Amino acid sequence: MPEKLHALHIVLFEPEIPPNTGNLIRLCANTGVQLHLVEPLGFSMDTKALRRAGLDYHESASVFIHPDIDACLSSLDVPDSNRRVFAVSTRGISTYCDAEYNSSDVLLFGPETRGLPKNLLNDDRIHTSIRVPMKSDSRSLNLSNAVAIVAFEALRQLGFPGLG
Repeated sequence: MPEKLHALHIVLFEPEIPPNTGNLIRLCANTGVQLHLVEPLGFSMDTKALRRAGLDYHESASVFIHPDIDACLSSLDVPDSNRRVFAVSTRGISTYCDAEYNSSDVLLFGPETRGLPKNLLNDDRIHTSIRVPMKSDSRSLNLSNAVAIVAFEALRQLGFPGLG
């Protein structure tokens, strides 16, 4: 069973590209952050590209697969707990470094080709939306890069709990 260092959660809503998810499995294995994947997935969990990107970290990561966003958020006890959901989007209200993170927060990311749908961004269970700044004529960052940027800012604010 993977060591649980803290209760920070990353949620990928309908991820499409296996190497991105594989990279994030590796990130989560090395940080103790829990990874939640919301179906439908754009790939099989047995895909060679996913396994290759995750190297040998698959067994060290806490990865949960949910049939839909409602099941995912319900499993995280949102909105009944103090857990907050930060939707990360190019349409975010503030930057990721302006947010003040708690150890139980959820970082929600959308699919690579279309981002989070507007109805989910406007969902009452979303605490706020945040963005990673970039040039105004850019569409988006690579998903695994964006997740790493935001996750490490949250971990930095939390004092890198359990990390050397």
